[in-house]
Amino acid sequence: MNAPYSRILAATLFLSGTSSVSAAPATPAPAASADCGAPGASYSADAQGAACRLADELEKAFVYPDKGKAYAAALRAHVAAGKYRGMSVDDASRTMTADLQAVAPDGHLHVMRMPDDGDGPSRAGPRADFPLLEQNGWIAPGIAFIRINAFMRDPAETAAVAKFMADHADAKAIIFDIRTHRGGGLDQMDVIFPWLFAKETRLVTMAIRRSVEEEQGSPLGDTPSLRLVAGTPQEVVREHWATPNADPRLRDAKVYLLTSRRTGSAAEHFALAMKHTGRATLVGSRTSGANHFGGGMELAGGLAAFVPVGRTYDPVTGKDWESVGVAPDVDVAPEVALEWALKELGLDAATASGLSKSRAPTLSMEPRKM
Repeated sequence: MNAPYSRILAATLFLSGTSSVSAAPATPAPAASADCGAPGASYSADAQGAACRLADELEKAFVYPDKGKAYAAALRAHVAAGKYRGMSVDDASRTMTADLQAVAPDGHLHVMRMPDDGDGPSRAGPRADFPLLEQNGWIAPGIAFIRINAFMRDPAETAAVAKFMADHADAKAIIFDIRTHRGGGLDQMDVIFPWLFAKETRLVTMAIRRSVEEEQGSPLGDTPSLRLVAGTPQEVVREHWATPNADPRLRDAKVYLLTSRRTGSAAEHFALAMKHTGRATLVGSRTSGANHFGGGMELAGGLAAFVPVGRTYDPVTGKDWESVGVAPDVDVAPEVALEWALKELGLDAATASGLSKSRAPTLSMEPRKM
């Protein structure tokens, strides 16, 4: 999901955005203007100029053209009123984000401080300063457990997930704990799905703003599990498919996904795919509601933004989970979701409670604040 392209560096399903941001093209730095002027103009290297450049990008690339125009109009009106003039980077990022969310809520769209060359955490997205995988192994006889905190574009993580699946291919049940999952891409999902399905299965559908793909190529890259299908004048559409591997041992295993309001973005893609196909039981709370995927871009004056350019949805109903989340099959407090699943698998209450407490998440299950 992290194929680079010129204006928005990386398409990703991250809840918080990407961990890298594309550099803005070199342009003269004109004096501050009372308004944005024509789209594509050279803008001042301050918060006012950043808002103008973001307005251009949202109008061109936002997943829904009508909303993109509405966001752009609001930003340009605020620039004309001088709202962002003289603002610090942090004040501007908070204010612009609030202004955009006031037009139409979106679980990914936000303005942030430009990351410092990838060093250290930032609002640009999750980084490897927390464990990607936790406590993976046998939690009880015949029951495998793994907590996944993000689907990073990391070959080592993908290999670790693939090894987990192979090492636990004799499990009668697998519990995927995604209660603290921040989002990511498709790589790890694509080494999980082949174990769980007995036949080729359509999982979800993904659509990208056609103007982005035609100008800059597919931000999804060359992913074998994605199949191009007929789109619309506004969208390029692909379906995500699971293709079974040659090992049938997990085809009939019970599968549980533990969810919370922190479960976001790519984790919601995973949850919808498993729920839509009936392959897993979702236990916990409704998920975050951050559907639209996209990438990070540099603006001006030390500011950057995450711009959503695509959406993922149920291929049968056509509905996505933006703002509403994916509903669980079993609605219980996330803190006791593992205990519920273990009892459902036949463990006595005391054992299930003890195992649940010993494997309590180390990261927050609280919803992310924009």
